[in-house]
Order: sequence, then C-alpha cells, then structure tokens
Amino acid sequence: MNKITQSSNFSTSRCVQVCQNRTCKKQGAVKVLAAFAALPIPDVAVIASSCLGQCGNGPMVLVLPDMIWYSSIQPDEVSLLVEHHLLGGQIVKQMLYYRFHPQKSN
Repeated sequence: MNKITQSSNFSTSRCVQVCQNRTCKKQGAVKVLAAFAALPIPDVAVIASSCLGQCGNGPMVLVLPDMIWYSSIQPDEVSLLVEHHLLGGQIVKQMLYYRFHPQKSN
C-alpha cells in the first residue's frame, strides 16, 4: 500500500485524491500531496491520483464521496482545507473549482 494513504483499510469515510499527472505535477502537486500526508486526518484516505481530467487548473484535489473539486491548491493552503472541509464539514468556497461548482463559489 502507498505510504500516502492515511488508512490501511477501506473503512474510511472520505478519500482525498490529489492529481499527480504531468500538468498538475508541474504546478506543484507533489508538494500538495506531501502537505496532506503530513497532517493527521482521521477517517480520511489521502491518495495520489492519476489524471483527473482538468489539466491546466491544478493542482487538482477531489474529495470523495462529497464530490467536491478544488483547483490551484498550494501546499500552504492544505491545512485550511483540512481544518474547514475535512474536519469541520465546511466547503472552502475560495478554493472550489469553478467549472464544477459555479453556484457555490460565492
């Protein structure tokens, strides 16, 4: 199992996928994934994802099963996303991917 995965089984309530494909990697996705992996997030699996199909808008982060897409995430923003969305249950509106969440962006 990948070291990035926070849980050793599939009984987690959420999964955070961080795209690690070419364009997202060029935009800093490796550091974003490392920032997620460095934070303890109970009941959340953090995984390196292949292409999420939104090239040029990354680094892309997808939270499942919530189906919440975040774009242009920077490593220093990960703690805010973890604190508010993953631990607090509140979507971080300023980080939402506008193509999938146009109404939620403000």
